[in-house]
Order: sequence, then structure tokens, then C-alpha cells
Amino acid sequence: MTTINVSESTFAETIEGNPIVLVDFWAAWCGPCRQFAPVYDAVSQANPDIVFAKVDTEAEQGLAGAFGISSIPTLMAIRDGVVLYSQAGALPEQALTNLVKAIRDVDMDEVRASLETDKTPTDSADGPAE
Repeated sequence: MTTINVSESTFAETIEGNPIVLVDFWAAWCGPCRQFAPVYDAVSQANPDIVFAKVDTEAEQGLAGAFGISSIPTLMAIRDGVVLYSQAGALPEQALTNLVKAIRDVDMDEVRASLETDKTPTDSADGPAE
């Protein structure tokens, strides 16, 4: 699959409708973003079952702000609606390929269980058990 452009109005639908989505936050004036674009496109073509989305941070400032994007390019990997990776900086092709494999290999049952554990309130009023 080639890359697709997403906007604030299509972002949620893209994430909810696809098991794995990689998002490249970029801008036309950004040199590293322009250098990363062909790498991103090549890896997208090698992984047609994954959505490779692009967000133009100039056109979609609200979306970039919602994710706290302060440096571009920033790459985000989302699986089953959970952000598993978010980091600024362009990746070389092999590193991006390795990231795709790592995202595929994540045990999402384990991730969901961990997220549920993190949401469970703790009762610290009792203090440590003796």
C-alpha cells in the first residue's frame, strides 16, 4: 500500500478501521522529512497490510498539537488503537523495517492487560502491608 494523507477529520476513522497504522508527522519545509519520505514509501509498499499515514503538521496543527508533536519528522506506530511507539527523527530503511516487525510481534493481550493494571486504582491510604 502506498502512503495516505490523514487529517483531523479522518484520523480516528483510520486508526479505528485498521489494526496497524504508522503515522509520519511531517512538513514540506522540513529537510529530514523530505529525506525520510522515500524510505517511508518503500517500506509501505513492502507491507501492504499496514496503513502508512502521513500528517502534514502545517495543515493539521490541531492534530499535531493533540499528540504533542514538537519535532518533525515524528513517527508513531499504533496497533489496535494503542500507541506502541512515538519518536522524533527519521529512520533508515532497515530500522523502519525492524520497527514494523517489532510492532507486528507485540503481544497485544499482554499490552491490554498491562494497560488495565495501570488503570486500577491503588489504595495507598492503608500504607505498606506489615
